[in-house]
Amino acid sequence: MMRDTANATDSKSMEAVEQAVSDADPATPKLADDLLRGAEEIAAFLFGDGKHRRKVYYLVGDAKVRLPHFKLGSIICARKSRLLRWIVEQESRW
Repeated sequence: MMRDTANATDSKSMEAVEQAVSDADPATPKLADDLLRGAEEIAAFLFGDGKHRRKVYYLVGDAKVRLPHFKLGSIICARKSRLLRWIVEQESRW
């Protein structure tokens, strides 16, 4: 029963994340709104400051729990929506 409550909470959190992503400005392409290009942009999104980009390099490479990302050439990229879902997943693990 406890797990059912956690799943319901996770489901509500996921719906909130999906709603936030879908509320993006309709005048701009959705992908462009959702895409973070480079460790500095990802760090600014996650930590509030781009100067923490070394943490991003660690999280995509050596960390036990890896940050969801992909590369465009040599540039580390991530989707805001996927990072928010990943954070919710990490919160539910504890």
